[in-house]
Order: sequence, then structure tokens, then C-alpha cells
Amino acid sequence: MTTDFTVRPARPADARPLAEMRWMFKQEDHEGQPPAPARPLEEAEHWIHDRLSDGHWHAWAVETGGEICGHVFLCLVESVPDPYTANTPVGYATNFYVTPSQRNKGAGSAPLEALKQHSRSSGFDTLIVWPSERSSPLWQRSGFQPPEELLELPLDT
Repeated sequence: MTTDFTVRPARPADARPLAEMRWMFKQEDHEGQPPAPARPLEEAEHWIHDRLSDGHWHAWAVETGGEICGHVFLCLVESVPDPYTANTPVGYATNFYVTPSQRNKGAGSAPLEALKQHSRSSGFDTLIVWPSERSSPLWQRSGFQPPEELLELPLDT
């Protein structure tokens, strides 16, 4: 396993390469030739810049050779105050990606560790993720397990 990479908090200035990787990540979901994007890359760049600037979202970047080769994002989901329990937030982990050349070298598990450490030290109650079929084994190796209590209603009908 190669460990010639670093993991660091992503900054608003990283928005462009993170957006480019988001586009690569989503294009991998298509077999063969992916369709042309339906929206411009700049939309994702601005969204990422704004979310990392306001502090409601966090992200970790994996770098090797001065280039970002992976990332994971975390959104704070606040709990409604409760008179009997702590008002601890839940973290929604998403947009996890490592470039194909850096997979199976630890560049995936390292940002997940950073995400978990941050979440524990910030007092989060739980971390949730909707993994892809391909990423599910890595999430599970990192300690994520299927929930006992979760319901989902897809609203795209």
C-alpha cells in the first residue's frame, strides 16, 4: 500500500479541482461514452466554493504530488432541540471519490478517518451515507453499517 499522499481539510480555493473531480466521478457512473453534462462545471465550482466558505459543509482533500486525487464531503444535519437528550448533530457524508490511479493504496480510507475524527471531536451523534455499490465495501470496512432504523421515500415518482 502506497502512502505518498496527504489528507487535509479542503478550502474554498480548491473548488475548481473538486468540481472537476465531481464531474469525473459522475461520468464513471455511465458505461461507455457518458452523455454531455446537463449543467456547466462552473455551477458545481461555485456551489462547492460557497458551501466550504460558510462552514456548514466540510470536505477533506487527498493530495499526491501536489494534486488533489480524492475527497469526501460532510454536511452538518442539525437536530431539533429536545428537552431530554442532547441536541447533537448528524453528519451526512457524501461525494466520496478517489481517482482510479490512487485506488487500493489507502487514499480512500485516509479521508474517511479524517471525517470520522472530525465528527467525533465535533460531537456528532451519527454519520450517515448512501454508498454506491462499488463504495459500500470501503464504507463498511471503515465502520459504517446498515441501519436498524431508517426509512426512505424517493420523491422522483
